[in-house]
Amino acid sequence: MHIKSEPPILYFGTPVVLISTLNEDGSCNLAPMSSAFWLGWRCLLGLAAFSKTTQNIIRTGECVLNLPSVNEVAAVNRLALTTGSDPVPEFKLSKGYRHEADKFGIAGLTPMASETVAPPRVRECPVQLEASVAATHRVGEDNPAQRGFILCIETRIQRVHAEESIMMSGEKNRIDPDKWRPLIMSFQQFYGLGPQLQDSTLGTIPEAMYRSPDIELARHLHG
Repeated sequence: MHIKSEPPILYFGTPVVLISTLNEDGSCNLAPMSSAFWLGWRCLLGLAAFSKTTQNIIRTGECVLNLPSVNEVAAVNRLALTTGSDPVPEFKLSKGYRHEADKFGIAGLTPMASETVAPPRVRECPVQLEASVAATHRVGEDNPAQRGFILCIETRIQRVHAEESIMMSGEKNRIDPDKWRPLIMSFQQFYGLGPQLQDSTLGTIPEAMYRSPDIELARHLHG
């Protein structure tokens, strides 16, 4: 039997993303989030309009989307309730956030140089996606109480770095879902993927048929 319900959040389960950006002084910011989804080589990020990560992305037009596995859960958790904003915005202060300048240090993670963008990648993350901003979309504009507070940033992936251990045997362009174990956030709690339940009919379509035109664009622009 279903009941009428009003959960404060609707985070039913999405991968955690560590977004690395550059602050105005050239230092690195690193922020965990999970309001993200992919369409081809595009990723849409749902972010608070006044967060440091959002401001950095809009100002510089680029970022790195680092995808942690279940092995990095402790490092991700160490970033909880921290912000690169100083002073801490009121909407975060009320939730217990504190300012931290050295996000990589707090998390115990290692920055490494990117190839097409200025922000660094996270060495420990098995997947690192260098991205540029394609468009910015306002969210909640129909509600005066939300207007101006939420943005959906559309990014275009321009380089993918994947740990060799999660690739399909003999395939350099296919990640093996049996080897890749992303960190999942569901209703503010950390989870991992379980075993495959059954073969997927959709999975009979060759993965190459989904190849995005953005891949050729990335090659053209960034080599």
